[in-house]
Amino acid sequence: MINKIARSVAEAMADIEDGSTVLIGGFGTAGIPNELIDGLIAQGAKDLTVVNNNAGNAEVGLAALLKAGRVRKIICSFPRQADSQVFDGLYRAGKLELELVPQGNLAERIRAAGAGIGAFFCPTGYGTQLSGDRETRVIGGVHYVLEYPIYGDVALIKAERGDRWGNLVYRKAARNFGPVMAMAAKKTIATVHEIAELGTLDPETIVTPGIFVHQVVQIERVATQAGGFKKAA
Repeated sequence: MINKIARSVAEAMADIEDGSTVLIGGFGTAGIPNELIDGLIAQGAKDLTVVNNNAGNAEVGLAALLKAGRVRKIICSFPRQADSQVFDGLYRAGKLELELVPQGNLAERIRAAGAGIGAFFCPTGYGTQLSGDRETRVIGGVHYVLEYPIYGDVALIKAERGDRWGNLVYRKAARNFGPVMAMAAKKTIATVHEIAELGTLDPETIVTPGIFVHQVVQIERVATQAGGFKKAA
């Protein structure tokens, strides 16, 4: 019987190795799998390459992982924000390597990994430092830069609902990078707020099929100060 439900975050994170490339879903603060990031900190893997849209906010989640000294390199589109003090300090001290990738390129490089595309040409970044020393080509009168896929050893993503086969449904903006990251990683771990009975998820709403998901962890919703529950994006 296929059952991908993990009993705990610790169980799901147990075999992540030092030096892994970790794809972490989220866009700003929407859809960040904070519980899995905290689990990764507790698990102890180090010398990581992290791929995310940004480089963390304040001192929680991804920023906490950076502060713990576990990350060697970060690949992202928006490393600096009003509250990115952890990244700023590490980068300026030479303790963290940065690969800056335009957001569309980042999404497509991850998607290419999952789709089995060896490389692709994209016009974004041509003639700038972002193109580095990669091959360029003129196609139809337009200058392009050769881009390579970004593969992950593990993807950490957040969904809204899932079943024991690993099928996932997202909520609004929390969908962002999760689907393509799940396809691009050797192992995908997802948190969900609700575990659905097998067969009750509408197939039309399943964005990430279970074939791309290896473990699912149920987490509670975040309580608000008023005593209710905040439905996280």
